[in-house]
Amino acid sequence: MPDPVQALIKYVLLALLYLFMLRVIRAVWVETRQPQAAPSMSPASPPTPYGSNHQAPGSPKPPPGPEKLVGVSPAEVKNREFPLGAELTVGRAPGCAIFLEEDTFVSQLHARVFRRDDGLFVEDLGSTNGTFLNGVKVTAPVKLSKGDKVQFGKSTLEVRK
Repeated sequence: MPDPVQALIKYVLLALLYLFMLRVIRAVWVETRQPQAAPSMSPASPPTPYGSNHQAPGSPKPPPGPEKLVGVSPAEVKNREFPLGAELTVGRAPGCAIFLEEDTFVSQLHARVFRRDDGLFVEDLGSTNGTFLNGVKVTAPVKLSKGDKVQFGKSTLEVRK
């Protein structure tokens, strides 16, 4: 092989190696930094602390709908129940209402489940491995219904009354 071709291949492989290393460093950085609160989706309602299942005094009662998430798989979360409030977060950070410390595929601050006037929604918060609703990746807030299965990392939870 001529020398210029070998040199070109060498530089292309070196560039790919640097890009790969930058991606690894970024992934480590995202997983090790402190979780930050996500902005509230509805500016008309007062902010509620993440993980809080209590309504602010004087605020309207949430509309009727699904009342809890129940663990389906794996065994570590199976049959665990998580009551739903106005808003809660999902992740491996200790402040999350749905604390999935045993699931290493869940980000520190992975997703949030919240209520709007027209129902219950799930939103991915930029997690590394994504959030899935009935097998479809969540890319924007998506409305939940009874019987829906939401996957955070390897953990699957079902929406129930």
